Amino acid sequence: MALFEEEMDTIPMVSSLLSSLANYSNLPQGSKEHEEAENNEGSRKKPVQAPRMGTLMGVYLPCLQNILGVILFLRMTWMVGIGGVIEAFIIVLMCCSTTMLTAISMSAIATNGVVPAGGSYYMISRSLGPEFGGAVGICFYLGTTFAGAMYILGCIEILLVYIVPQAAIFKMEGLEGAEAEAAMLNNMRVYGTLVLSFMAIVVFVGVKYVNKLALVFLACVICSILAVYAGVIKTAFEPPVFPVCVLGNRTLVWKGFDVCAKVIERENATVTTKLWRLFCDSEFLNATCDSYFANNNITEIQGIPGIMSGTLRENLFGNYMDKGSFIEKVGLSAAVEPDSIPTNTNRYVLADITSFFTMLVGIYFPSVTGIMAGSNRSGDLQDAQKSIPIGTILAITTTSIIYMSSVFLFGSCIEGTVLRDKFGEAVRGNLVIGTLAWPSPWVIVFGSFFSTCGAGLQSLTGAPRLMQAIARDGIVPFLRVFGHGKANGEPTWALLLTACICESGILIASLDNVAPILSMFFLMCYMFVNLACAVQTLLRTPNWRPRFKFYHWTLSFLGMSLCLSLMFICSWYYAIVAMGIASCIYKYIEFRGAEKEWGDGIRGLSLSAARFALMRLEEGPPHTKNWRPQILVLVNMDSELNVEQPRLLSLTSQLKAGKGLTIVGTALEGTYLENHPQGQQAEQSLRKLMEAEKVKGFSQVVISSNMRDATSHLVQAGGLGGLQHNTVLACWPRNWKQAEDHQSWRNFIELVRETTAASEALLVPKNVSAFPSNGERFTEGHIDVWWIVHDGVTLVHICISLLYLQHDSDISAYTYEKTLMMEQRSQILKQINLTKTEREREIQSITDSSRGSIRRKNPAAVTTQLSVTEEPAASSKEEKPEEESVPVSPSQQEQLIHDKSTNPPTPATPQSPSADAETPGTASFFFPIFIRNRSGLSYSSICMLSLRCDFVLLCCCKK
Repeated sequence: MALFEEEMDTIPMVSSLLSSLANYSNLPQGSKEHEEAENNEGSRKKPVQAPRMGTLMGVYLPCLQNILGVILFLRMTWMVGIGGVIEAFIIVLMCCSTTMLTAISMSAIATNGVVPAGGSYYMISRSLGPEFGGAVGICFYLGTTFAGAMYILGCIEILLVYIVPQAAIFKMEGLEGAEAEAAMLNNMRVYGTLVLSFMAIVVFVGVKYVNKLALVFLACVICSILAVYAGVIKTAFEPPVFPVCVLGNRTLVWKGFDVCAKVIERENATVTTKLWRLFCDSEFLNATCDSYFANNNITEIQGIPGIMSGTLRENLFGNYMDKGSFIEKVGLSAAVEPDSIPTNTNRYVLADITSFFTMLVGIYFPSVTGIMAGSNRSGDLQDAQKSIPIGTILAITTTSIIYMSSVFLFGSCIEGTVLRDKFGEAVRGNLVIGTLAWPSPWVIVFGSFFSTCGAGLQSLTGAPRLMQAIARDGIVPFLRVFGHGKANGEPTWALLLTACICESGILIASLDNVAPILSMFFLMCYMFVNLACAVQTLLRTPNWRPRFKFYHWTLSFLGMSLCLSLMFICSWYYAIVAMGIASCIYKYIEFRGAEKEWGDGIRGLSLSAARFALMRLEEGPPHTKNWRPQILVLVNMDSELNVEQPRLLSLTSQLKAGKGLTIVGTALEGTYLENHPQGQQAEQSLRKLMEAEKVKGFSQVVISSNMRDATSHLVQAGGLGGLQHNTVLACWPRNWKQAEDHQSWRNFIELVRETTAASEALLVPKNVSAFPSNGERFTEGHIDVWWIVHDGVTLVHICISLLYLQHDSDISAYTYEKTLMMEQRSQILKQINLTKTEREREIQSITDSSRGSIRRKNPAAVTTQLSVTEEPAASSKEEKPEEESVPVSPSQQEQLIHDKSTNPPTPATPQSPSADAETPGTASFFFPIFIRNRSGLSYSSICMLSLRCDFVLLCCCKK
């Protein structure tokens, strides 16, 4: 009454109310505009009028018409007979609860500000972002398309089974088993294709014709429901006469005979009936008959005993059957010969499919879909924030009451054998629900026929517009062609795609097999509507403030859980396929789709998860087992703000292989206020190079008055919380030997000291321009690993794990695959007093415990600390004699640098590599040197290790 009072408040005249009923439309938004464009083609465009639809016309009746459909008329009675009243009620309650919870979530979205036109697709895409919106939008489109196929198949089933069976092209008379089933499926395919083609032409010509029949389709649905309730009331006083013939306890197909008896008395003589002749070889009493027919009696029972008959007790519990099983009357006994093969099976009512609980859920759920009909028309509503919640929830409440009451009424009024008879073969081929209708079964037959026709037209009208909206958004590039259409905006190409997909459902030709498919897609859509609400509530999104007072995030979470559970209950393999399709669409949009500024609730979820993870990392220092190199890469920029050492990022990509934290930082000299544009340009240059070298990480630009302070700021402030760098990667200083540029090596020494003070590792590649790129591959050469053996081998384990190509290693497998498998040589700086044999045994033990795949072709070479001024042992495969450790004072080390720098080999620069530098792929290319700070070497001595090498990767660690 509240709905009608609202309509009368806005439209007080009865004539106006009748006029609005005459102009009732159940088509989605956009159809009316296309219709007006067709009517006014060639004339000037009229100004758009304000929407005038209220709750009744705009939401309640369209939802009612979409929810009450083909499953109610064709499968509801069969579901009650197979599952029993109790289990059927549980199925109805579970499905209706799912849609009610989804409607509550949808109401929250509708009351959260202005409702965008377009329905669920726009709700999800604008709430969860284009990736989820596109994936769920396409799933909703596929569900709507397959719904069209289901309605067409239901229409053909009513036509060929109940209205004109003689119209079947493939005759089924005389056929049994698989042959009869194949003939029926072929009839469905042929007629379904013809009806689909006709409907597509009608939609293509103009939706105005579909719109004019909307009220007729609605009247058919309402009249059919009222006829069923009227028939139920009538059964209490005068049950209809629909006898059922039972042989023994097997239900017979009432076709080809008129009397339910073997013989009758006629003119004082006993004569056989037509039923006798169906099971015997002659009409005489001494004829040879089927053994089961001869041993059992014929019984006639009442198919519709009435609501007061007590039939409910017999129909409370389920009676699941295998395909080909006889539909038997409970309580009747039968004489069956052991090991006898049933004959004349086409005379009995048989189960056409194997039934079980989850299959009933999949078949029934499409009957509760259609709750989006109101939200799909949000732009045509006078007050969408008010009409959508009230109209949708009242429509679901009304239909839920109809479905739940139908379960009890069918179980109370109809005999169990008739309920389990899917096609009404036991009641002379009548529609089972029609046998209960008043005044005639034809009310239900024709009402359901026109209702399914109307629902099919609506699906073929709504699905192309949804696809057109997705295509015009441009989030899925390969679908953009379907955004085009006729001059008036009619989605021609989308209609063609919809017809092709719908034809695939028609070719399945079975209503019971198509229903679970569209259930998957609708459940996927409903699940993400609930997810959108729950996520935004839990994350406390600033713009999420729904005014629907009955909403709570727990209801959305419960609705989402029910949707996910129903997906796997209906069909676990269909659920996996549907989720796989949605996942593929999501990843495609993520990598190839257009970027949209719609907001993204999942981004808020990522931020919350990142915050939680960072806070957990702050709880304590990481264990040695969890240590991974988190690298801060320090690069220099030239005058054009381009990176001077691009190969440094190649090396970073090879060391990290896309894992862990990588920060690429650079320092600019100046003030932040004056050089802010240059900083942004430098950051863009870093990002482009990182993308080209496939380095996954972050870029950071620091502007300071001098380069030394800027580099120090990068080392100190890089990272966030527990996610900070523990390794610094910087190039060997350029032109450090030149007197006019002595500041470069001083800055480098300061960088070494700072990283040591911060307990961080330092990687210093020398002659980095000749380091291998990501695309190069070595075929020969070797890698030398230097380390200092001290108290503990944790660092050694890590170094071996990084360089010896384990399966969980961070080093690039492609560039160094061949080299690492050819030869690895270990160079040890003596730190503890061990004999040569003991040290070699210890190194081999370390290597084995580190699980490194080392193929050593020579024993480990052992040198002393004094050998830092000599030629590195990596250039020779012969062992050097073991020497005693002689300490070197800091002053001697400083002097050593100056003496060595007077005439050293010229280091290679990025622009001009030295002539002595080895080219990648020909010989030894670098010496990875791992030195622990407690070894006693000063920073100058560490740097001296690299003077005589063309390719060096120096790593200094404190721990």
